[in-house]
Amino acid sequence: MKPLEGRVAIVTGASRGIGSEIAHRLGALGAKIIINFVRNKDQAEGVASAINTAQGHGTAMAVQADVSQQLEVIQLFDKAQEIFGRVHILVNNAGIIDSSCSSIAECSLQQWETAFNVNCKGPFLMCKEAAKRLVRGGGGRIINISGTLVATLVPGFGVYAASKAAMETFTQILARELRGTAITANCVAPGPIATDMFYSVRSDESVKTIAAAPPLERLGECKDVASVIGFLAFDEGEWINGQILRVNGGLA
Repeated sequence: MKPLEGRVAIVTGASRGIGSEIAHRLGALGAKIIINFVRNKDQAEGVASAINTAQGHGTAMAVQADVSQQLEVIQLFDKAQEIFGRVHILVNNAGIIDSSCSSIAECSLQQWETAFNVNCKGPFLMCKEAAKRLVRGGGGRIINISGTLVATLVPGFGVYAASKAAMETFTQILARELRGTAITANCVAPGPIATDMFYSVRSDESVKTIAAAPPLERLGECKDVASVIGFLAFDEGEWINGQILRVNGGLA
């Protein structure tokens, strides 16, 4: 058997980039996958189709839901359970970064609220539901995706870093509140990772500088993050709980 055979995972923001790679990784480990998306329906269905082709028909399905809306979060869990059964694994990957927010002083209230809605409120609502719904007694995993900018404190990314820092804190507390359930809760903080979102907010010169910064002297790849998620998701990763894992090649 594959390590995640018989388990069900929800991956938010899984239509592209890191989320897509995580979905593929968990699928390869044997899990059935709910590919959550908000707008990129064709891409999400493409990810589900690719997983079904690689792993077998009926192992992945794309489901639309805005995770910053509580009713849609509840409906997402309902749909996952209807399709595949009880959920074991939640990966909160959906996130945004606003390149026009040049400083905290210049950031608008709308930009702040948008960042916190997606990067913090969404994971909060998903974690809130997962704490009630995930299978207890073994195999329950909550994995939130943060970012290394929380640690590097780069000017111009204060709002993004603040939204992720809040998520890191409530994840660590959640791990302690889940005592007795055998459900673990951790954050994985990637970056810099070569994704569309990374390139969209940086100049070519900035990309070169950032790529040279880690001791490994390269940008991370989506698979670097997905492999860590895969380890946390199966039984061998159970003893890692309430932690922030900074997957960044030694940058921070």
